Amino acid sequence: MIIVPEKEIAGLLGRAEAFEAVENVFAAMASGQAYNFPVIREAIGHADALYGFKSGFDRSSLALGLKSGGYWPGNAEKGLTNHQSTVFLFDADTGRARAVVGGNLLTALRTAAASAVSIKHLARKDAKVLGMIGAGHQSTFQMRAAAEQRDFDKVLGWNFHPEMLSRLEETAGELGLPFESVDLDRMGAEADVIISITSSFDPILMAHQVGPGTHIACMGTDTKGKQEVDVELVAGATLFTDEVAQSATIGECQHAVAKGIVSRDNIIEIGAVINATHPGRTSESEITLFDGTGVGLQDLAVASAAVELAIRKGVAIEVDF
Repeated sequence: MIIVPEKEIAGLLGRAEAFEAVENVFAAMASGQAYNFPVIREAIGHADALYGFKSGFDRSSLALGLKSGGYWPGNAEKGLTNHQSTVFLFDADTGRARAVVGGNLLTALRTAAASAVSIKHLARKDAKVLGMIGAGHQSTFQMRAAAEQRDFDKVLGWNFHPEMLSRLEETAGELGLPFESVDLDRMGAEADVIISITSSFDPILMAHQVGPGTHIACMGTDTKGKQEVDVELVAGATLFTDEVAQSATIGECQHAVAKGIVSRDNIIEIGAVINATHPGRTSESEITLFDGTGVGLQDLAVASAAVELAIRKGVAIEVDF
């Protein structure tokens, strides 16, 4: 069995590799070659932690396995990130354990890659202003990945805690982009692409605030009850997602589906656009929304890529198991 420690991931996998892995697995999902198993996510009754499993199988790449982990809100005080995860890969032919891979950085990279894939395939080609809602750890990964998909000339930012916006300003500066802290009215009016990456349980962005032609990537809603935008905005947009089942139950679309405003049949897998079986955006004025719920197959795809690179670069640890 191969072990790829968390400390090695940064030297193995970058944004380009993560993007390719995620785009390919979304395409495999839409073609029926890959599928996710039901998600388990529970409060464990200790340390206020949420813990769970995401798993699946990709017949095209033979990636089989699961990501185990969750959210420990007290970790920052211990010098650790609140999100902790590990990916386990298995041999699809025999069922034997193949690899254990540190999953913390991989999760950040694959989440950012998913929104970047949506921008590539759904945002207007002339998009110039990037809006960021949320300034947590994941936000910098999101901004860097998004900036590689369109020729943005400005970044707008909003956060519940404005003092944290310096993180976004610094990242924009590294990318050579001017940054402005704005209210949500101006965010919706000016941004051509908006990425929301928060842990909110109440809608932040409203339908009346968003202008025609905007592409929105909702990346924070991955649990029942969470919500980043109001149901009217969801109902008025053309909806895309990583997986319809998760979108309708734990993703941003869950509330509109529960209210009967949106049908599951109205939610389109982004892989269908990648595979050219769906046209994606059909007009310059259309509002498109990508519901990035985060699927296990994304984790397996980037972990598999990390294992292959670790073997190639001689940093994989092999143990008898």
